[in-house]
Amino acid sequence: MNTSTQPITDVSVFLATHADKELLRLVVVGSVDDGKSTLIGRLLYECDGLFEDQISAVRKATAKRAAALEGAGTPGPLAQGLQNAAHGELPGEELDFSLFTDGLKAEREQGITIDVAYRYFSTPRRKVIVADTPGHIQYTRNMATGASTADAAVILADARLGVLPQTRRHAYIASLLGIPYLAVAVNKMDMVDFDRAVFERIGRELADFARPLGFTQIRLFPVSARQGDNITQLSPRTPWHEGGTLLAWLESLPHQRHLDAAPLRFPVQYVLRPHQDYRGFAGQIASGSVRVGDEVMVLPSQRRTRVTAIDTFEGSHAQQRAPHSVTLRLADEVDISRGDVITHVEQPPAVLNQLEAMLVWFGEQPLDRSRRYLVKHTTRTVPTTIEQVRWRMDLENLSEVPSESLSLNDIGKVHLVCKRPLLCDSYRDNRRTGSFIVIDALTHDTVAAGMILGPAEGSAGRTQAGSLITAGERRARLGQTGGVFLLPETPDAEEQAFQLERRLFELGRHVTVVRGDTEVALALAETGFFVLFHSTAPQAHRALRDHGFALTPSASLEGWVEQVLKTQERHPS
Repeated sequence: MNTSTQPITDVSVFLATHADKELLRLVVVGSVDDGKSTLIGRLLYECDGLFEDQISAVRKATAKRAAALEGAGTPGPLAQGLQNAAHGELPGEELDFSLFTDGLKAEREQGITIDVAYRYFSTPRRKVIVADTPGHIQYTRNMATGASTADAAVILADARLGVLPQTRRHAYIASLLGIPYLAVAVNKMDMVDFDRAVFERIGRELADFARPLGFTQIRLFPVSARQGDNITQLSPRTPWHEGGTLLAWLESLPHQRHLDAAPLRFPVQYVLRPHQDYRGFAGQIASGSVRVGDEVMVLPSQRRTRVTAIDTFEGSHAQQRAPHSVTLRLADEVDISRGDVITHVEQPPAVLNQLEAMLVWFGEQPLDRSRRYLVKHTTRTVPTTIEQVRWRMDLENLSEVPSESLSLNDIGKVHLVCKRPLLCDSYRDNRRTGSFIVIDALTHDTVAAGMILGPAEGSAGRTQAGSLITAGERRARLGQTGGVFLLPETPDAEEQAFQLERRLFELGRHVTVVRGDTEVALALAETGFFVLFHSTAPQAHRALRDHGFALTPSASLEGWVEQVLKTQERHPS
């Protein structure tokens, strides 16, 4: 531990210095017992990220663990070393560094990490928020949570055990979550006498696995988290290592500007109406920045207006940026509700009903395509059908395996059909608006985390939110308000649809028949067309249930016509 730290004489100078430092979000991942918590504890200790009472408490906990080991017949050197540390001897060298992050009672009793633990430390160059994630396979969901906001990842491998299946799984999830920088730390090198051949074999295997995953940079480090080798100082026991220390690498990484550099995305969380003269829209800026006077567009209505005020608890501001929580006031009375998104006109998000996504499955029960699920995306929660599992990833060789379902901790690509559109970006372009969770509609359990890839393959998939022609203008040009009319699922549904189409056309209506493609049906209806929809797939009818009008069986063609026209009269807009 650095004992030469100077006392702080000017608090304002200290705070200003730290406020200007760049922030790095780091996640440490790997298989169980690879030493993740110990590595983080060592970093905190060496970078003066701990208080004296924390160190004292860990010394006592270390002594307690040493006594338990000695009582269980554990060989003396380890127990004696821990006892020495507990009495203040050999400072830092034999502390159980894992205890600085493993705060739960169950974690300390079992010597494992269960929940994600976030810790903070700073160096002369930057501030670091580090997430300690669990290695057990049943806690993979917690690992994904910890990695979801990271700029860099350190993946550990035990020098005695090598690369394990969970190590590969964590590396793949890190790449899936868009983490650009990866450090491969071969830990416990002291237990293999700092054998260079062991380090190169394991490092090469893991680097070869990770290289096709798209990381911007991959670096290798031989370390001993318990003894501190190559963590903050170069180790004399690895003279053959020329890659510097882990801390020096963390300090050298370029600053990542994820949120404020992206286009404006402001999902509305709540409409504030404290009195008749105030109407504001509250939420957190997911990405980008907004200024008073900016022209903005509200989705999905595509209404345009201007920002007249940006309010926060501290007062009004001329400008705010992600990830601040604000209330926007607008120039016009626009119909806006929770789940709508305010964005700049020039760079709108996609508006998708059908999309391709990667899922990390967390549920104890396998994915069931007949089951009802909800997708929670920003502030919008939408009933969703998992139309198809495209493939499941084999983490041994990164091959795409055909599959009908996903089980616990599986990772796969799926086709989703949402009953209401998502206002989204691809995950690669925007983490905040490109991610979602899947909820079981019956149990309300979170069963998967998802990353949006783009529109579904083979579907229209996208409404052009940036179009200069509104849906209302298109309907006005046609002179009618459209709708989707669901024909009963009968063997002669297609023939009936074409007969009905002809009759409505003769009556002067703009009408068309769509078979099976829900996205095309919705897009045409939005522009004012009468869409006669039929399909042999029950899930297609389910996907349109909240958007269309179900026609009841009729003995005559005129009966169908009457239903369509009466429905249109009752729902003129």
